[in-house]
Parts: sequence; structure tokens; C-alpha cells
Amino acid sequence: MTMAEWWRGAVIYQIYPRSFLDTNGDGVGDLPGIVAGLDYVASLGVDAIWISPFFKSPMADFGYDIADYRDVDPLFGTLADFERLLDKAHALGLRVMIDQVLSHTSSEHAWFKESRESRDNPKADWYVWADAKADGTPPNNWLSLFGGVAWKWEPRRGQYYLHNFLSSQPDLNFHNPQVRAATLDNVKFWLDKGVDGLRLDAINFCFHDRELRDNPPKPAELRTGRGFSPDNPYAFQYHWYNNTQPENLAFLEELRALLDRYPGATTLGEISSEDSLATMAEYVTPRRLHMGYSFELLTDDFSAAYIRATVERLEATMTQGWPCWAISNHDVRRAVSRWGGDGPGHDDLARQLVALVCSLRGSVCLYQGEELGLPEAEVPYEALQDPYGIAFWPTFKGRDGCRTPMPWNGGPQSGFSPVAAWLPVPDAHAARSVAAQDALPDSVLNGVRRLLRWRKAHPALVLGAIEFVDAPEPVLAFVRRHAEEALLVVFNLSAEAVRWPVPAPLRGARPLRDHGLRGGELADGALQLPGRGVFYARLD
Repeated sequence: MTMAEWWRGAVIYQIYPRSFLDTNGDGVGDLPGIVAGLDYVASLGVDAIWISPFFKSPMADFGYDIADYRDVDPLFGTLADFERLLDKAHALGLRVMIDQVLSHTSSEHAWFKESRESRDNPKADWYVWADAKADGTPPNNWLSLFGGVAWKWEPRRGQYYLHNFLSSQPDLNFHNPQVRAATLDNVKFWLDKGVDGLRLDAINFCFHDRELRDNPPKPAELRTGRGFSPDNPYAFQYHWYNNTQPENLAFLEELRALLDRYPGATTLGEISSEDSLATMAEYVTPRRLHMGYSFELLTDDFSAAYIRATVERLEATMTQGWPCWAISNHDVRRAVSRWGGDGPGHDDLARQLVALVCSLRGSVCLYQGEELGLPEAEVPYEALQDPYGIAFWPTFKGRDGCRTPMPWNGGPQSGFSPVAAWLPVPDAHAARSVAAQDALPDSVLNGVRRLLRWRKAHPALVLGAIEFVDAPEPVLAFVRRHAEEALLVVFNLSAEAVRWPVPAPLRGARPLRDHGLRGGELADGALQLPGRGVFYARLD
């Protein structure tokens, strides 16, 4: 692996700026707060940070509605603050990846303000505009992920515009070459600043079907999705025409050609389509994206069979590409609550989950707070900020529960801010603060630090191939191989002890014990694993 391929097997720490650290006393995290917290992030042993949007925005979707791609929102600081962040991260050996939201802008963006004024201005064709049907209804049946129809009427033009997300997030028309060129120019701005990579939000949403064909209905029994629930009308359709169009492939190649002019710069695409694994295989190639990740492990299913089937299917289809795995992010319930329930005593599960995602073939996205074992926060309706949660309350409570502020210490607001934070800081999180765990050798935090250091010493875990071994629930077993190193890796995904008769060819495995996790014992051809146990062993 060359230095330019630093991203292969990297652990990328996701920072949600609003909730990381507030330094100016407005209750919202900021870029100087990230600068102040970088020594802590570096202490974890991660390779890179990915920063969620900090660009100028009216914050209707908390920064994923961008009004100016080249400026920092005053809520978060200044361009000079970002440059200081970049310099300090690089001095600490951390790469910096930033979010890029290419498929849509804010309705406050100068491009949209011009486009909506008339049908013949210079930006008239920069967004997706369409005439009403004869009866005045929208052009087709497309739905917004955030609820309701995906079209909004604009009286200035006497037309509808497309919004796959909020109505204040109009979709750009990527069929227009001027839009593609302007988008790549915005990306170049940040590459010239020295960023090391881009996390590409909703990257399969850039193009729409030119003919605006209706999406076909989806039978009730198939209404499952990633990032949306079965009772969301969005689940009632197959999304064949409002995203994931074939024209996107050529644009990804244009994007990659730009990235290739910046040695070491990488791309990580977020992909959510009707068949996300198949789309990942198509998008992640030597000529398109460097890495891709989907919502496939951001689910409620934590069975060994599901994890194995998901990874094996991706391995079978994505023969040229490099995956990236995440089990938590700013859009889903925190993993220890999603997979362990809402009760106490999840420390061993928290350690195991980090070990699991760090043992699969690929790179890793670790969401802030995962290293503390933070559970999902209960945010009362009156404190909700997420428009998605407000729209779908009470069956879906939105994304605020995983976005609450980082608990740094035992002080007011857990050290996040000197004033009331934009979201409440739960008492359960205060007890799991950085300061509290820093002082405890056996804490989740120190366990994660130890594990990430240990992983770097094993090339098979960072870069190796993966091959699963047959095992009954709740045992997940596989072998990782790279060069001269071969490791057997076994997880007990339950809270109860298990005994697994190890296949004969693997019985000579020599246990590795310095990873700091709850280990197991291999004797008389069988592996005894405690609840939430993890077994790593070297194979000859």
C-alpha cells in the first residue's frame, strides 16, 4: 500500500460539528471546538476525521442545505478557522475529509434564487423544473424522503421544482454540463485548500430520469428501507427514476479524474438505492469512487447470518472496489441501543461493536461518541430540532437522539458549552464523559484506544481478504489473510456464553490476547466464548 492509498483500511472518525465542542458560548459546536478537540481525537489512534457540513446554510437540514459551497457558516467560524483546523490535524498525523452535498443546494443559494425568477435566465436550467399536469398536479408521483410529494410550486416560473429531501433543498439538474462543471469547481476549491478527501452525501441522487417517469408502486410486504421506515410514504415506491440513473457513472469518472490530480485525495460515497450493494459495486471502481458505504449495517438486524450475508454479497459483487463499513452515524439510532436495547450494562457490547466493524474487510467510519459507548438519547418532542423527526413523530422520532452533544466532563452541559446546548445533554451521557473514562483503565474509551493500536499491528485486519466460516447463531466467524499473516476472528453476538466446535483445519489456531477484549478459550477442538466475547487467533 502506498502513502497515496492511506485510506485503505483507515479508521475515519466522524465529527458532527454542531455537537462536538462549543467554544464561543452559543450552545452550538464550532470549528475552533474541533481544533481544541483534535488532540483527543488523535489519542484514539484513528487515521482521519470526516467533518459533517460546516458551510454557509440556513440550517433547515442542519447544514445539508448549502447556500455557499465555498464559505464557512458564521455559526461554525471562518475560513481561517478551517485552515487552522487543517494545519493542526496534519501536524497530528490526521487526514481531513469533508462532506460534499452535490445533488442539491439550499433554496437560499444564489443559483436557485436566479433560476426561479424566470424560464430564460442564465441559471434557468440549473435545477429540475417541470410543468404541471393539465389538472395542475405535480409532473409525476415522486415522493420526498422527508415526507410528502417531491415537487414544490414556484409561482415566479409557473412550474414545479424537484426536491428529493426538504422543499428548501431543490435538486440540481446534473444533465446540464454547466452544473457539473460548477460543482467540480466547488470541489476543487477545497482540494486546493489541502483537504485529504470527500465524503459524498447521497451521491446516487445527482441525476434524475429525463423523461420524469412515474416510480412503480412497491408491495406492502417489501416496504423496507435504509434511512427511512416502512410507514414513510417514500417506502411505498420503487425509486427507479428519481435517483441512481446511468448518467451518474460518467460524472463519477469526471470527479475521479479531478481527484487524481491531488495525490492521496480520496472519495467516500454514501449510497442509498433500491439495491445499495449492487450500486456500490458499480460506483466503487478504479475509475470512479475510491470507497463506498451504504446503510446495510445501520439496520436493526444484528444477526450473524445477516452480517455474513451482507458482507459476502458485497464481496461477490464489488470485485474491483474497496468497501467502508459503519454501524453508527448522524442519521440512525446509536448502535448500542439499536442492537443492545435500552437497558444498562452495554460496555462489553460497545467494545465488541467497534472490534466488529474494525475486523471486516474495508475501511471504517467511527461516529463521535461510539468510543464512549454512548446510548441513544431520549429527546422529548418539545426539544426536537430535526424536521424529519417532527414530521414523522411519534412513530419515528428523527435523528436528534444520536446527535446530542459530546460529553467531555462532569461540569454543566457535560463540558460541551457554557450555556444550554442546542440539544439536551442526557444524564446517562454525562456519566460516560471523556474525562470520566480517561481515568479508568478498563473503560470503553481506553479499550477502543488499545484495540485501534493493536489493529494497526496486524496487516491482515487492515488490508486482508475475508472468508467466512460456517457457524451457528450467534457466532460470527471468518478468516482474514494478508501476505504471510492469517487470522481467525470469532464473535459471540449474544450476551450469553457459547461453545463452538471449531472446524478441524482451524483447531491449531494460536490465540492472540493483547487486544483487551473479552476473549475465549480454545480447548479440545471447541471454542468457549463469554457473552459479547471476541476471539482472535493466528493460523499457521
